Amino acid sequence: MRRGARVRPGRAGHTQTDYASALESRLFEDGLSAPRAAAEPGQVMLIACGALAREILAVNAANGWDRAVLECLPAKLHNAPQHIADAVRVRIRDAKARGFGTIYVLYADCGTGGALDAVCAEEGVERIAGPHCYAFFDGVEAFGARHEDELGTLYLTDFFAKQFDALIWRGFGLDQAPEMRDILFANYTRVVYLAQTDDADLSARAQDAAHRLGLKYERRYTGYGDLGEVLSGLAPT
Repeated sequence: MRRGARVRPGRAGHTQTDYASALESRLFEDGLSAPRAAAEPGQVMLIACGALAREILAVNAANGWDRAVLECLPAKLHNAPQHIADAVRVRIRDAKARGFGTIYVLYADCGTGGALDAVCAEEGVERIAGPHCYAFFDGVEAFGARHEDELGTLYLTDFFAKQFDALIWRGFGLDQAPEMRDILFANYTRVVYLAQTDDADLSARAQDAAHRLGLKYERRYTGYGDLGEVLSGLAPT
Protein backbone atom coordinates (compact mmCIF):
# COMPACT_ATOMS: atom_id res chain seq x y z
CA MET A 1 0.00 0.00 0.00
CA ARG A 2 1.30 3.44 -0.88
CA ARG A 3 2.32 5.66 2.00
CA GLY A 4 -0.41 8.06 2.92
CA ALA A 5 -3.12 6.01 1.24
CA ARG A 6 -6.45 6.11 3.00
CA VAL A 7 -7.68 2.83 4.44
CA ARG A 8 -11.39 2.49 4.97
CA PRO A 9 -12.44 0.40 7.96
CA GLY A 10 -14.65 -2.58 7.25
CA ARG A 11 -16.83 -4.62 9.52
CA ALA A 12 -15.63 -5.48 12.99
CA GLY A 13 -12.62 -3.21 12.62
CA HIS A 14 -11.30 -4.88 9.48
CA THR A 15 -9.74 -2.69 6.82
CA GLN A 16 -9.67 -2.82 3.05
CA THR A 17 -6.07 -4.02 3.43
CA ASP A 18 -7.32 -6.99 5.48
CA TYR A 19 -9.85 -7.91 2.80
CA ALA A 20 -7.25 -7.53 0.04
CA SER A 21 -4.89 -9.83 1.93
CA ALA A 22 -7.66 -12.40 2.38
CA LEU A 23 -8.41 -12.25 -1.35
CA GLU A 24 -4.74 -12.80 -2.24
CA SER A 25 -4.63 -15.83 0.06
CA ARG A 26 -7.79 -17.21 -1.52
CA LEU A 27 -6.38 -16.77 -5.01
CA PHE A 28 -3.25 -18.62 -3.92
CA GLU A 29 -4.99 -21.52 -2.21
CA ASP A 30 -8.33 -21.89 -4.01
CA GLY A 31 -8.35 -19.76 -7.15
CA LEU A 32 -11.50 -18.01 -8.28
CA SER A 33 -14.78 -19.49 -9.52
CA ALA A 34 -17.45 -17.46 -11.29
CA PRO A 35 -21.10 -17.91 -10.27
CA ARG A 36 -22.57 -21.09 -11.72
CA ALA A 37 -24.74 -19.74 -14.52
CA ALA A 38 -25.31 -20.32 -18.21
CA ALA A 39 -23.40 -18.03 -20.55
CA GLU A 40 -25.19 -14.92 -21.68
CA PRO A 41 -24.97 -13.69 -25.30
CA GLY A 42 -21.61 -12.09 -25.97
CA GLN A 43 -19.91 -13.36 -22.83
CA VAL A 44 -16.36 -14.69 -23.02
CA MET A 45 -14.78 -17.11 -20.55
CA LEU A 46 -11.23 -16.32 -19.42
CA ILE A 47 -9.40 -19.14 -17.63
CA ALA A 48 -6.29 -17.94 -15.83
CA CYS A 49 -3.87 -18.45 -12.98
CA GLY A 50 -4.90 -16.88 -9.70
CA ALA A 51 -1.62 -14.96 -9.73
CA LEU A 52 -2.96 -12.89 -12.66
CA ALA A 53 -6.49 -12.26 -11.38
CA ARG A 54 -6.07 -8.71 -10.07
CA GLU A 55 -4.24 -7.54 -13.18
CA ILE A 56 -6.79 -9.12 -15.53
CA LEU A 57 -9.67 -7.51 -13.67
CA ALA A 58 -7.90 -4.13 -13.66
CA VAL A 59 -7.23 -4.19 -17.41
CA ASN A 60 -10.77 -5.31 -18.20
CA ALA A 61 -12.19 -2.54 -16.04
CA ALA A 62 -9.96 0.03 -17.75
CA ASN A 63 -11.18 -1.24 -21.14
CA GLY A 64 -14.80 -1.15 -19.99
CA TRP A 65 -15.06 -4.86 -20.86
CA ASP A 66 -17.87 -6.25 -18.73
CA ARG A 67 -18.66 -9.29 -20.86
CA ALA A 68 -15.67 -11.29 -19.67
CA VAL A 69 -16.18 -13.99 -17.04
CA LEU A 70 -13.00 -14.82 -15.15
CA GLU A 71 -12.17 -18.15 -13.55
CA CYS A 72 -8.78 -18.83 -11.97
CA LEU A 73 -6.90 -21.91 -10.90
CA PRO A 74 -5.07 -21.73 -7.54
CA ALA A 75 -1.77 -19.90 -7.85
CA LYS A 76 -0.16 -22.57 -5.67
CA LEU A 77 -0.09 -24.79 -8.76
CA HIS A 78 3.14 -22.94 -9.63
CA ASN A 79 4.68 -25.44 -7.23
CA ALA A 80 2.87 -28.38 -8.87
CA PRO A 81 2.81 -27.65 -12.63
CA GLN A 82 2.09 -31.28 -13.46
CA HIS A 83 -1.51 -30.65 -12.40
CA ILE A 84 -2.11 -27.47 -14.41
CA ALA A 85 -3.07 -28.95 -17.79
CA ASP A 86 -5.72 -31.32 -16.41
CA ALA A 87 -7.14 -28.60 -14.17
CA VAL A 88 -7.43 -26.24 -17.13
CA ARG A 89 -9.17 -28.96 -19.15
CA VAL A 90 -11.79 -29.33 -16.40
CA ARG A 91 -12.49 -25.58 -16.49
CA ILE A 92 -12.68 -25.55 -20.30
CA ARG A 93 -15.19 -28.39 -20.43
CA ASP A 94 -17.24 -26.84 -17.67
CA ALA A 95 -17.35 -23.54 -19.58
CA LYS A 96 -18.47 -25.35 -22.73
CA ALA A 97 -21.20 -27.13 -20.80
CA ARG A 98 -22.46 -23.75 -19.62
CA GLY A 99 -22.69 -22.51 -23.19
CA PHE A 100 -19.55 -20.39 -23.57
CA GLY A 101 -18.64 -20.36 -27.24
CA THR A 102 -15.51 -18.25 -26.79
CA ILE A 103 -12.90 -19.35 -24.27
CA TYR A 104 -9.37 -18.02 -23.80
CA VAL A 105 -6.69 -19.55 -21.59
CA LEU A 106 -4.61 -16.83 -19.94
CA TYR A 107 -1.90 -19.19 -18.80
CA ALA A 108 1.69 -19.57 -19.93
CA ASP A 109 3.20 -23.03 -20.32
CA CYS A 110 4.27 -22.59 -16.68
CA GLY A 111 6.36 -25.73 -16.47
CA THR A 112 3.81 -28.11 -18.03
CA GLY A 113 6.31 -29.18 -20.69
CA GLY A 114 3.83 -28.68 -23.53
CA ALA A 115 0.97 -30.52 -21.80
CA LEU A 116 -1.10 -27.34 -21.59
CA ASP A 117 -0.66 -26.66 -25.30
CA ALA A 118 -1.83 -30.21 -26.01
CA VAL A 119 -4.97 -29.67 -23.92
CA CYS A 120 -5.72 -26.37 -25.64
CA ALA A 121 -5.30 -27.98 -29.06
CA GLU A 122 -7.55 -30.92 -28.14
CA GLU A 123 -10.22 -28.62 -26.73
CA GLY A 124 -10.00 -26.10 -29.57
CA VAL A 125 -9.12 -23.05 -27.47
CA GLU A 126 -6.28 -20.51 -27.61
CA ARG A 127 -3.85 -19.58 -24.86
CA ILE A 128 -1.70 -16.50 -24.43
CA ALA A 129 1.84 -17.02 -25.74
CA GLY A 130 4.75 -17.29 -23.33
CA PRO A 131 6.79 -19.70 -21.21
CA HIS A 132 5.90 -18.16 -17.82
CA CYS A 133 3.56 -15.51 -16.45
CA TYR A 134 6.69 -13.48 -15.75
CA ALA A 135 7.19 -13.21 -19.49
CA PHE A 136 3.74 -11.65 -19.93
CA PHE A 137 4.70 -8.75 -17.72
CA ASP A 138 8.29 -8.37 -18.90
CA GLY A 139 7.22 -8.74 -22.54
CA VAL A 140 7.61 -12.15 -24.16
CA GLU A 141 10.21 -10.99 -26.70
CA ALA A 142 12.24 -9.06 -24.13
CA PHE A 143 12.07 -11.95 -21.69
CA GLY A 144 13.31 -14.37 -24.33
CA ALA A 145 16.12 -12.05 -25.41
CA ARG A 146 17.41 -11.82 -21.84
CA HIS A 147 16.96 -15.50 -21.05
CA GLU A 148 20.60 -16.57 -21.37
CA ASP A 149 21.80 -13.60 -19.33
CA GLU A 150 19.25 -14.20 -16.59
CA LEU A 151 19.81 -17.86 -15.83
CA GLY A 152 19.79 -18.26 -12.08
CA THR A 153 17.13 -15.61 -11.57
CA LEU A 154 14.08 -15.96 -9.32
CA TYR A 155 11.30 -13.72 -10.57
CA LEU A 156 8.67 -12.12 -8.38
CA THR A 157 5.57 -10.21 -9.49
CA ASP A 158 3.30 -8.04 -7.34
CA PHE A 159 1.29 -11.13 -6.44
CA PHE A 160 4.26 -13.29 -5.56
CA ALA A 161 5.95 -10.51 -3.61
CA LYS A 162 2.86 -10.66 -1.40
CA GLN A 163 2.74 -14.45 -1.41
CA PHE A 164 6.46 -15.11 -1.03
CA ASP A 165 6.04 -16.91 2.28
CA ALA A 166 3.30 -19.18 0.93
CA LEU A 167 4.98 -19.90 -2.42
CA ILE A 168 8.64 -20.10 -1.46
CA TRP A 169 9.32 -20.04 2.27
CA ARG A 170 6.58 -22.42 3.38
CA GLY A 171 6.08 -23.91 -0.08
CA PHE A 172 9.66 -25.24 -0.11
CA GLY A 173 9.65 -26.10 3.58
CA LEU A 174 12.14 -23.42 4.58
CA ASP A 175 10.03 -22.48 7.59
CA GLN A 176 10.80 -25.95 8.96
CA ALA A 177 14.30 -26.39 7.58
CA PRO A 178 15.89 -22.98 6.81
CA GLU A 179 19.27 -24.66 6.43
CA MET A 180 18.00 -26.05 3.12
CA ARG A 181 17.98 -22.57 1.60
CA ASP A 182 21.53 -22.69 0.29
CA ILE A 183 20.94 -26.13 -1.21
CA LEU A 184 17.64 -25.30 -2.91
CA PHE A 185 18.87 -21.98 -4.27
CA ALA A 186 22.49 -22.91 -4.91
CA ASN A 187 22.12 -22.14 -8.64
CA TYR A 188 20.34 -18.82 -8.13
CA THR A 189 22.14 -15.50 -8.01
CA ARG A 190 19.43 -12.86 -7.74
CA VAL A 191 15.78 -11.96 -7.34
CA VAL A 192 14.23 -9.77 -10.04
CA TYR A 193 11.01 -8.09 -8.98
CA LEU A 194 8.87 -7.38 -12.04
CA ALA A 195 6.66 -4.64 -10.63
CA GLN A 196 3.19 -4.06 -12.02
CA THR A 197 2.68 -1.05 -9.76
CA ASP A 198 4.76 1.62 -8.06
CA ASP A 199 4.24 0.42 -4.52
CA ALA A 200 6.91 1.06 -1.91
CA ASP A 201 5.58 -1.66 0.38
CA LEU A 202 5.74 -4.34 -2.33
CA SER A 203 9.24 -3.24 -3.31
CA ALA A 204 10.31 -3.59 0.32
CA ARG A 205 8.74 -7.06 0.49
CA ALA A 206 10.52 -8.18 -2.66
CA GLN A 207 13.84 -6.83 -1.42
CA ASP A 208 13.33 -8.58 1.91
CA ALA A 209 12.62 -11.82 0.04
CA ALA A 210 15.94 -11.50 -1.77
CA HIS A 211 17.71 -10.84 1.52
CA ARG A 212 16.13 -13.90 3.15
CA LEU A 213 17.28 -16.05 0.25
CA GLY A 214 20.78 -14.57 0.31
CA LEU A 215 20.43 -13.29 -3.27
CA LYS A 216 21.04 -10.00 -5.04
CA TYR A 217 18.01 -7.83 -5.74
CA GLU A 218 16.80 -5.94 -8.79
CA ARG A 219 13.51 -4.14 -9.34
CA ARG A 220 12.17 -3.75 -12.89
CA TYR A 221 8.95 -1.84 -13.49
CA THR A 222 6.86 -3.54 -16.20
CA GLY A 223 3.25 -2.45 -15.69
CA TYR A 224 0.90 -5.00 -17.25
CA GLY A 225 3.21 -5.65 -20.20
CA ASP A 226 1.94 -8.01 -22.89
CA LEU A 227 -0.97 -9.08 -20.69
CA GLY A 228 -2.53 -5.65 -21.07
CA GLU A 229 -2.06 -5.68 -24.84
CA VAL A 230 -3.53 -9.18 -25.20
CA LEU A 231 -6.60 -8.37 -23.13
CA SER A 232 -7.10 -5.11 -24.96
CA GLY A 233 -7.03 -7.11 -28.20
CA LEU A 234 -9.64 -9.56 -26.92
CA ALA A 235 -12.05 -6.89 -25.76
CA PRO A 236 -14.67 -5.92 -28.35
CA THR A 237 -14.29 -2.48 -29.89
